[in-house]
Amino acid sequence: MSTEHPGILANCEEAEWELHTIRDFIRFCVSAMNSGDVFLGHGTDDVFAEATALVMQNLNLMWDANEEILDARLLSSEKKAILGMLRRRIVDRIPLAYLTNIAYFCDLPFYVDERVLIPRSPVAELIRARFSPWLQEDPETILDLCTGSGCIAIALAEVFENALVDAVDISPDAMEVAALNIDHHEMDGRVELIQSDLFKQLGSQRYDLIVSNPPYVSAGSMADLPEEYSYEPEQALLAGRDGLDLVRVILAEAADHLTVDGLLVLEVGESRWNLEQEYPEVDFEWVNLESLAEGVLVLTAEQCRVYQALFAQHR
Repeated sequence: MSTEHPGILANCEEAEWELHTIRDFIRFCVSAMNSGDVFLGHGTDDVFAEATALVMQNLNLMWDANEEILDARLLSSEKKAILGMLRRRIVDRIPLAYLTNIAYFCDLPFYVDERVLIPRSPVAELIRARFSPWLQEDPETILDLCTGSGCIAIALAEVFENALVDAVDISPDAMEVAALNIDHHEMDGRVELIQSDLFKQLGSQRYDLIVSNPPYVSAGSMADLPEEYSYEPEQALLAGRDGLDLVRVILAEAADHLTVDGLLVLEVGESRWNLEQEYPEVDFEWVNLESLAEGVLVLTAEQCRVYQALFAQHR
């Protein structure tokens, strides 16, 4: 694959001899990633932030370390490690989070690998705001449906300290990664992992808050995704012809698992248009986010009950 980027690879060889400091290598990584036209969309759209993360993570330094350290000179072995990762990022198009095995969500660090999606849900903004103005009281029971790495469930438990959180996923691989993160954040007893196909293994359990970031990529969109997405598990992205296969089930069954005054927060991303076309009768409330991300809806338990028969017809 190296022949695809001969100029960048030649520059890497030169950089090993000509560059010396942390600052040098951050600048070089920015230039190389810009030249290599990498896709930024797995947690950041800032090439400088990604370059800084790549270099600092290799050096076991905090990304926001004192600026004075940026002029420290690097060992030859450190240079090789940085440039080796940079090559894999540009040539193989591997997302940085899979190269470093770390991603941040709600300012918390999470272990990630190719068994789970890289955390990037705009639901983080709602978690930080404690789901204001929709939640009038702190929830006691929370469900994170399609938990993946467990990042949403753990962030919810961090914010709502008195809540018990069930984290559900169908994938045993995702369960393994989520278990690592639960252990790292010392959330045993607060976050319970349940392997289930959506609600199937939950019985009659009801929750004050259900949050879900399910697969919602349509077949057409899946084919057009940048190469970086090919490293993520397809099962966690693809959701049928129109991206609504799992969303339909969640909408049809949410009423049976919400408390009387419960709340459903559901991310559907780019499938928002398809959802609105399928359910023109439903007054979905779409969240206006500071990040300008779209496709996060809120439904009260009462709305879920009112529309349940309609939702059930389409599932």
